[in-house]
Amino acid sequence: MWQLYQFPLCPFSRKIRLQLGEKGIGYDLVRESPWERRDEFLDMNPTGQTPVMADESRGILLIDSMAICEYFEETVEASATINGTATNRAEIRRLVSWFDTQFYRDVTGPLLHERVIKRVSKAGSPDAKALRESMKAAVGHLDYTDYLLDHRNWMAGSTFSLADLAAAAQISVVDYLGGIDWKGHEQTARWYRGLKSRPSFRPLLAERMELIGPTSHYANVDF
Repeated sequence: MWQLYQFPLCPFSRKIRLQLGEKGIGYDLVRESPWERRDEFLDMNPTGQTPVMADESRGILLIDSMAICEYFEETVEASATINGTATNRAEIRRLVSWFDTQFYRDVTGPLLHERVIKRVSKAGSPDAKALRESMKAAVGHLDYTDYLLDHRNWMAGSTFSLADLAAAAQISVVDYLGGIDWKGHEQTARWYRGLKSRPSFRPLLAERMELIGPTSHYANVDF
């Protein structure tokens, strides 16, 4: 049985969980707080980062969210998430990389650090300037997703893909933490409502991070 080492607000773990849900792959969640630097986890992944996917019975250990997603895309035919022509697949991978790197760097990462990790690790109070900058960056990035969705049915083109799952994983964490002002972003809000209504998304809406509750509209599909 697969085991996914993660914590509830890890956006990269959420991306994998959404893909596994779409493909109908069973797994067990194992809670891992990477800021604790647990020796047993570092033995699995010396970088100390989540997610890690393991199947001890088969001796398989997978590290890095994109590598894990590619593994399941290659080994499970159901519900392809990197699909279409070579050009389409390149665009999907480009946008997954953009959400995993730039969106995370500018928006999700700072919010997680200031509002979650500092609190659970007792590392001090949130930096108000960092929070303002991340929320300002969110506006600019959602302007870009609005542009994409003005010209496409889904983030990367005409079909649902891993780009949508990567986007939803990042945006859902930011939305949980109250980092998005949805006014003026109706295109992205409409797309996000559709993602939240999918069966693969429902377990995420029910989860909570200790000490930090979500915004009031977080679990509401029709926010």
